[in-house]
Amino acid sequence: MNKIIADLKTENNFAFGKLYQDNFGKISNFVQKNSGNQADAEDLFQNAMMVLVEKLRQDNFQLAASINTYVYAICKNLWFKKLRDKNFELSVEELQSFDFLTSINDAIEDEKTYLEKLKGYLLKITDHCNRLIHDIFFKEKAIDQIQKDYGYSTRHNVHNQTYKCVEQIKKIKDQDELSEKK
Repeated sequence: MNKIIADLKTENNFAFGKLYQDNFGKISNFVQKNSGNQADAEDLFQNAMMVLVEKLRQDNFQLAASINTYVYAICKNLWFKKLRDKNFELSVEELQSFDFLTSINDAIEDEKTYLEKLKGYLLKITDHCNRLIHDIFFKEKAIDQIQKDYGYSTRHNVHNQTYKCVEQIKKIKDQDELSEKK
């Protein structure tokens, strides 16, 4: 395991350890779903931490999203760059390049816009579906726990109800997109 990754787990680097704890699992899953492996995810996270440290050292740096969103955006952009270039040796200059930072900021803005729209959609669905969607997707509760909490007789019923709630969101989204086109 890379030294920086190991250092992130030590008590001396509590903040970076917290970033690792909160983000590495999601980043590792993302990398593995996109043609990578655990070692790739570790390297990617290390490079993302280097980018973050460099950004934090800049006097004019302002975080426009949550730190977790920012770290994920950095990782996502680094990974897509690797897949495009097939050569993951990036210099510090490349990591700090305007185009790279712009693409990170664009990804954050896209995610913020998406989350704002999603919050609006959630306000328009039934209260039951709103709670269910929050429990499953935001609180990441296990299906068995959802089944127990909501009194569903089977896991299949949980999946059916989730599908119906997601369909409510899709219907509202489609209606909003149609009204925007008019």
